[in-house]
Amino acid sequence: MTVRGKGKGGRNLELALAGVSRMATDEAGVFITLATDGEDGPTDAAGAIVSAETMKRAQQLKLNPDTFLLNNDAYSFFEQTGGLIKIGSTGTNVNDLTFYFRFPYTSGLAQ
Repeated sequence: MTVRGKGKGGRNLELALAGVSRMATDEAGVFITLATDGEDGPTDAAGAIVSAETMKRAQQLKLNPDTFLLNNDAYSFFEQTGGLIKIGSTGTNVNDLTFYFRFPYTSGLAQ
């Protein structure tokens, strides 16, 4: 990650924001990235959760994720669209964790 903007966020939030457009059509997937110490960069968020709903909320709010990426302002994007993971400081900086879960498509099945 090259910081060019003046926004707020860390590497996990930036990675999550970069995944928003890619996840927009993935109705069965969820992308999660977070820092184990509970603080990503200079923020109170460990990371973020991204799904197809994230892009839908961004569009409703007329927010373009690419604009936020250019300004390295992932925190502001997720603050407005939801998805910030705030667990508080754990005091344990072990690693960054990144998960992608894909749930079976169930359209047409009993609900």
